[in-house]
Amino acid sequence: MPKEFIVAIELGSSKITGVAGRKNLDGSISILAVVKEDSTSCIRKGVVYNIDKTVMALTNIVKKLETTLKSKIAYVYVGVGGQSIRSMKNVIVKELAAESVVTQDMINELMDANRNMSYPEQEILDAATQEYKVDQQFQLDPVGIQCTRLEGNFLNILWRKTFYRNLNKCFELAGIAIADMYLAPLAMADSVLTETEKRAGCVLVDLGADTTTVSVYYKNILRHLAVIPLGSSNITKDIATLQMEEGDAERMKLKHGSAYTDNSDIDNTLRFPIDADRDILSRDFINIVEGRLQEIIENVWFQVPNEYIDKLLGGIILTGGGSNMRNIERAFRNHTHIDKIRVARFITSTVNSNLPEIVAHDAMMNTVLGLLEKGDMNCAGEEISSDLFGATGDAAAAAAGDSAHKAPRPITEITGRGIVQTEEEKKMAEEEARRRKEEEEEALRKAEEEEAARKAAERRENSAWNKFLRGLKKFGKDIMSEED
Repeated sequence: MPKEFIVAIELGSSKITGVAGRKNLDGSISILAVVKEDSTSCIRKGVVYNIDKTVMALTNIVKKLETTLKSKIAYVYVGVGGQSIRSMKNVIVKELAAESVVTQDMINELMDANRNMSYPEQEILDAATQEYKVDQQFQLDPVGIQCTRLEGNFLNILWRKTFYRNLNKCFELAGIAIADMYLAPLAMADSVLTETEKRAGCVLVDLGADTTTVSVYYKNILRHLAVIPLGSSNITKDIATLQMEEGDAERMKLKHGSAYTDNSDIDNTLRFPIDADRDILSRDFINIVEGRLQEIIENVWFQVPNEYIDKLLGGIILTGGGSNMRNIERAFRNHTHIDKIRVARFITSTVNSNLPEIVAHDAMMNTVLGLLEKGDMNCAGEEISSDLFGATGDAAAAAAGDSAHKAPRPITEITGRGIVQTEEEKKMAEEEARRRKEEEEEALRKAEEEEAARKAAERRENSAWNKFLRGLKKFGKDIMSEED
């Protein structure tokens, strides 16, 4: 029986994580393998800055997974995230003839026009439809409604073109075919948020190592997305200013760090050891940790649009490695004055595994598990043979050099689902659009030529000379009829 599994890869600032899992009939997920590679030397604030080292790390992850799975990996699911991802609202208007009825083709035209928007040095990764304005009324589904003016309101998710190209280039050089590329924040949101939270209005805060991602939902729609270039590693670096190695500072943060400490609970005589010869007053250490964390929380809250601050009935949901800090809920509650705060330490789906990375439920695996949950394509290639002289993995190697999606998928099929087109898919889609445009232009040209020929024939038919000849022929016929 051929193997079936799904592989997801998350490129984080501190580590690159690869996970292989199998979806069961009852909807649960069984984790088959987890592999991690240090990424501090090649990924900074969630984006690739050293292509060669990233390619090496990706290659190592795939090889280790293949060894564990005893099968080649044909495709992987990838998450896109990191610094410079931001959302921007856009409005597309279409004026209609009197008493026109909105059709799906009209909606598709608005969506295509929005995706064709150009932003300097920015790539549109996805577009979330906010609502449509039909004349003076807002509708989520305007198809079938009569109006004279149709307005589409979209939230475009942007990323720097350089980051986008570098990420695609890494997988191309590593020879790893991408089944689908997803916006990591959206994939994680779908895996840790409940429908009630999304509908009522909530803020999802992913506290990562180098970045903090803020996603605002209301009425089941993504309303705002931003990535702040601050994370828990900034706290570590602040502690390291006490003249210690960052590794020691990280351990000190995990052991003594707290997001909030009541003033009455601070022991002014307590000292924390730095090394064999030095120590620091607990109050000074607390000020270092809380000072930086306060800055992060202020930046998070600044990202929430004013129009949604009073609509967050679902509260604030914290996740990511930074959410493990003691009293993190209290710190957010004090600054935002939002009482309803939840820490999402694991995804909502049932996951079966005995691996320590999974059973820890420390919110560190939520993004990659969210990507795994999105996967619906078998990523297994050819089984690895123990025959050293046999041909192994030829089919998988051939598959890895090709795109998972042979035909370009229309924008309307993937828009709003968090799916990011790869460069190969973009080229295919652009080529398909160019071909369709050429066909339409050719058809229009032929129609114009036929119309011009018809009009020329009519002009010839109605010319004075033709009228004279027709009259002469009729006169001749009349004479012949009289003689008969």
